[in-house]
Parts: sequence; C-alpha cells; structure tokens
Amino acid sequence: MKITILEVGLVPEPLRTMFAPYADMFRAMFDESGQGFGYEVVSVLDGAELPDPAGLEGIAITGSPAGVYENHTWLAPLRQFVRGAYAARTPMLGICFGHQIMADALGGDVRKSEKGWGLGRHHYRVVQRPDFMADAPEKLAIACSHQDQVITPPDEAEVILASDFAPNAGLFYRSGQALSFQPHPEFADDYALALAELRRGRAAEDVVEGAISSFVKPGNSAQLRAYIARFMVGAAARR
Repeated sequence: MKITILEVGLVPEPLRTMFAPYADMFRAMFDESGQGFGYEVVSVLDGAELPDPAGLEGIAITGSPAGVYENHTWLAPLRQFVRGAYAARTPMLGICFGHQIMADALGGDVRKSEKGWGLGRHHYRVVQRPDFMADAPEKLAIACSHQDQVITPPDEAEVILASDFAPNAGLFYRSGQALSFQPHPEFADDYALALAELRRGRAAEDVVEGAISSFVKPGNSAQLRAYIARFMVGAAARR
C-alpha cells in the first residue's frame, strides 16, 4: 500500500538542523508497523499539484502552523481534495492541522481556542473503540502542540478521543475510511520537548513548564501509531 503524504507544514526554522521534516516523521511512524508501506510526498507549500485522490491508495495529511481560517492559496484546493478523497473512499488520515482541515472541509467548525496553547503530553479518554482500536485502554497519553481546535465535528464524524482541553481530539468518520487526531503520535519525545521550549514567551510559563514535566512518564504514542497502521490496512481492504 502506498501512502501519499501531504506535507503542509515545516519544522520550525530553529529546529530544522536537529530534526527530520514532518514527512519523514510520518514515514517512521508507518514503518514502525512493519506493514511494508510505500510512500510518495506532495510538498503542498512548494506549490506541488494535488493528485486525484480517487487514484490514490492512502492519504496522510501532516501538521502545519497554518490555520484553516487563514488566507492561503493552497487551502481551497486542499479542501476540495479532502472532499474528493472522502467521496472516493480513499483511506485518509489527518494529524493536528490535518485533523482540522478534514473537519473543516467536511462540514465542521475549527477555530483558535480560547483555552490557549495545548503543549506537552496530554491524556485523552478513549470514548469509542472502532475495530482497529478494540484493545485500547481507557486513556492514551500523546504529545500535542496546538492552539486551534475542532469546535464542532462534521455530522459524518464520531468522537473517539477526548479530553477536557480538546473534547474533539480524535474523529472517526462514518464511511470507515477517514480518521484524524489532534495530538501527534508521529512526534518523538525529544521533538515534542523542543517544541514546548520554543513556545516560551508565546505560551504561558506554567503551560510550558507543565508540558516539559509531562514527559517524565512514558506515553502511549506507539499504541496509537499501531492503531493508525491497522486502520490504514483495514480501510484499504474495505475499499
């Protein structure tokens, strides 16, 4: 199965010499499953033309510092791409911004949250268990870095992960072919920590300190990565 990774964001400039690009983080996330996925990367920010989603085997949309409500020339074509992928039942995953643009394109409401920055490892309640998450524990601890949130999910989506900070943190769509998460299972702890440090002066100091201390205990990113791989394989088989 080939996964087309839409890279819609870049690692912040101060961190680029230390960490791989987001597309590489996604490759590593999928490679961990041992499923033998293949990849192609579409660099949306470089003006690469979006392919026909109906002809793709699988799609993954990365995070981005952009907001879905901002004025970028690539946002409207990306919304159309998401709608086309959903209509074609192409397996589709969105993370952080990817989660938000999928919700926005399919009828949800996404805004900058009044709650401010979500940083560090947050704990999310597993409120629904699709087949690929049948063995999920009650909570998953996953790194996050965001201000925007899905405020109202699309009618087509059900919430599967939630927290008090981000009530719509994981969405599984009724087609069975689309899945998205607000937190970042593809982030290694050292990168998530570096991002939290980078927010000093922008996020409240207690939020930054809480984020840093949240990495003292191990999280569940590996479990969520495994669930995502299961979803992709299962969605491809159902198509």
